Amino acid sequence: MSRTASTVLRSVLDHGPVARSTIARLTGLSAATVTKQYAELARRGLVREVDTRIPRVTLGRPHVPVDIDVDRHVVCGVHIAYGHTTFALMNLRGTVLAQEREPHRTTAPEAVLTRIADRVPAFLKENDRTPVGIGLATGGRIDPDSGTIVEHSQLGWRHVGAKRFLGERLGLPVHVDSHSRALARAEQLFGDERTRVSVVHLFVGNVVDAAIATNGTVHSGPGARAGEIAHLALQDDNTPCPCGRTGCLQAAVADRTIAERAVAAGIIDVPDVRRLLDKARHDPRARAVFRQRARKISQAAKLLLDVINPEVLVIVEAGAMHLPECLDEIRARTGDRIVTTSFGSDVLSVAAGSVMLNEVYGHPLYFLKSQN
Repeated sequence: MSRTASTVLRSVLDHGPVARSTIARLTGLSAATVTKQYAELARRGLVREVDTRIPRVTLGRPHVPVDIDVDRHVVCGVHIAYGHTTFALMNLRGTVLAQEREPHRTTAPEAVLTRIADRVPAFLKENDRTPVGIGLATGGRIDPDSGTIVEHSQLGWRHVGAKRFLGERLGLPVHVDSHSRALARAEQLFGDERTRVSVVHLFVGNVVDAAIATNGTVHSGPGARAGEIAHLALQDDNTPCPCGRTGCLQAAVADRTIAERAVAAGIIDVPDVRRLLDKARHDPRARAVFRQRARKISQAAKLLLDVINPEVLVIVEAGAMHLPECLDEIRARTGDRIVTTSFGSDVLSVAAGSVMLNEVYGHPLYFLKSQN
């Protein structure tokens, strides 16, 4: 039943406002099944009838279309980055309703998670919402089944049981996944339709990783290692890596690396990639730093395109997202299947919230059973 309910809910997400008879035609389900599943979903506040009437092609009353209920339920998203935590609220269509960024006071895992557990209730109270659950996203290797941050090399975290820690303190369902896998699913739910078939999602920040989806399925792989590309070897690069080698992708193109290079070149005075991006809008020296990174990223992108052959490769990277010449640099070396994220400056919030939204759309009746 849950799978059938998920099919109906996804159809409403894709096509709403939509008549129930159209859902039946699009999904291949019987009209009776669609009506039954709609009633269950409506009872849980996931869908609702809307005012617009759809005329019938034959005699009779017009259809009353249905759509996702964006007013009743929200999810809370928490994204842990190298220097800060992002808190967000999202509705069931993936729209960010509220968000805030808070710098880390310390990067010790228990301290960061304790601060999240302390801040979330206040954040929810300030926005007067109670979410159906919490999605936590971050970089590195994440085991979504256990909700464990297995390894986050930039933060120095190993085997951090984030799901259990936050679930016990917040009293809400908590799900944890990598930001790349979460964003690949967000694209499938709310973004570029080509990602429904196959996609590689490439995230370049202080952490560099990827997510791979084929036949609509986002892969975790044995040990949740799918998409680990931090140590992919680049040509003609001698940047030292903590692993002991030189020319590893993450070491060469991470935000900290290019920000430190910009400081050394006298372009900015503190190693902050956001300050470098602001400078790049009017300083050709700063733009050149991002263009050089784009050329290095294109090596990884070309390899991923050649090996996976996805319909599209989605990239989250400051230069490609905000400086058109950087995206041009990558496409010139890889082709036109490269696109930037559908979520712009909200990308970290969407990553976190989509961890929870994936659960809602995948298991709507089970997940919201207690909401009856």
